[in-house]
Amino acid sequence: MTEATVPGPEQTGSEKPVAPGYRFYVLAVLIFIYMLNFLDRQIIGILAAPLKEEFGMSDSQFGLLGGIAFASVYSTLAIPLAWLADRYSRVWIMTGALAVWSGFTALCGVAGSYGQLFLYRMGVGVGEAGGVAPAYSLVADYFPPHQRARALAGFAFGIPLGTAAGTLVGGLLAAQYGWQTAFITVGLLGLIVAPVLRLTVRDPKRGGTDTPKPIAPAAPADAAPVASHPPAAPSSVGRIASLIMLGLGAGLMVLAALVHFGLIDFASRNVLGFGGLLALVIGVSLMIARSTASVVIPKRSFWLLALGAASSSVCGYGVAGWLPLFFMRSFDLTLREVSWYYSGIALIGGTLGIWLGGMIADKLAKRGKGAYPLVPAIAFLISAPCFILAMNSDWLIAQIFADGGTRAQSLTVAFLIFIIPTGLNLAWLGPITASIQNLVAAPMRSTASALFLLINNLLGIAVGFYYFGAVSDLLRPQFGDESLRWAIYTGMGFYVLAALLLIGASRTLKRDWVD
Repeated sequence: MTEATVPGPEQTGSEKPVAPGYRFYVLAVLIFIYMLNFLDRQIIGILAAPLKEEFGMSDSQFGLLGGIAFASVYSTLAIPLAWLADRYSRVWIMTGALAVWSGFTALCGVAGSYGQLFLYRMGVGVGEAGGVAPAYSLVADYFPPHQRARALAGFAFGIPLGTAAGTLVGGLLAAQYGWQTAFITVGLLGLIVAPVLRLTVRDPKRGGTDTPKPIAPAAPADAAPVASHPPAAPSSVGRIASLIMLGLGAGLMVLAALVHFGLIDFASRNVLGFGGLLALVIGVSLMIARSTASVVIPKRSFWLLALGAASSSVCGYGVAGWLPLFFMRSFDLTLREVSWYYSGIALIGGTLGIWLGGMIADKLAKRGKGAYPLVPAIAFLISAPCFILAMNSDWLIAQIFADGGTRAQSLTVAFLIFIIPTGLNLAWLGPITASIQNLVAAPMRSTASALFLLINNLLGIAVGFYYFGAVSDLLRPQFGDESLRWAIYTGMGFYVLAALLLIGASRTLKRDWVD
């Protein structure tokens, strides 16, 4: 048996058929784990005000804390961890990942400086790197192709559930007991849940629910044995991509050293050093995943899907992380009020958007695979104007009522409108993740998901979270506390870019699809 087919402790070659009830139990557990994943990831958004006050942060510094501190390790380490998940027990890897990110979330509650909090947030990213790609693979192996987009959309319910829970629980705990208690409480919750995942979820047979291939004629008795899985793809493309990143990383590290010793004056040594280290980690990750990388890198659909999702995530992660502070600055809500207000928007809008996105894409896909990226593309084109309209509910109410309306009416209208783009913003998760799963053979799915997440999260989280904070600081001299509003306006263009990229993917996906 080769390394690529080593089963996990619960995976065997002759498993009994999975009962439908157990299949949905596993999905429910994975949804809950994903909820904790996003709870620990997004809780920092509702804690923006107390954290900025505690450590004297600018919007840009908070953007780095919420973005690059987490995304740099989350995105890059996901590839080697997913590579392991394609070979060993996915459940064991997810259990360890859950324990690590929960432990570092709890440690955030004892941080005594901005630097410590930055490092602990990196630790959260290390753990969460092993929590998503293996779960995608598990869902794909528990549900057949015709149910896969809806199952992955169901798994993605963890995003609105986690965002809502992080906003509500984190905000209420911070308002009552302080931000330290919020971090510690949600971190300990994950440590309690980790053993449940390990003891009750089995690793299924890889590709066990895929469409059966036609049975080949029996081979002669003296014929060479045929491998039980497709042979590994030539890895030259993946190796070249790895060498390019390793070379870039080495070059940046050399520049950082030259700046450190005063031999040249070129940018910040810390920025060069961090960028070099990041490029080196990506290079090593690509070398590890070179076989899968060699399959997906030449596929145009992979790049259109990944960059389209990443463009939308610049707004998705960025706006989600900054809206709590926007509500406090522009809507004059307290921390406790924002906790209830935004958690309701995230829960209702996110749940509806994810489920409808997966269901509609599954139905339309019967007419052609291009429906998978086309559905979210249309959703993004609708999202941008809806966000802008919701942020200007005062103006909208003034057009309806002669007396200008009341604050309660304005908040209610904003709440209802915000639900629409919040849902549409997440409609891509089921269709796009299902598409990524079907760009490669079953043994490569975890690694392919991690390569997709590398692009999506490195651009979406790191750029998105920082972008809105940096633009807010840039516009503050002109707009004051309303600078964040104008920063969010400028980010809506990423939705248009995302839609164009996904429309392109709808035209190439059929050619790249692997049944």
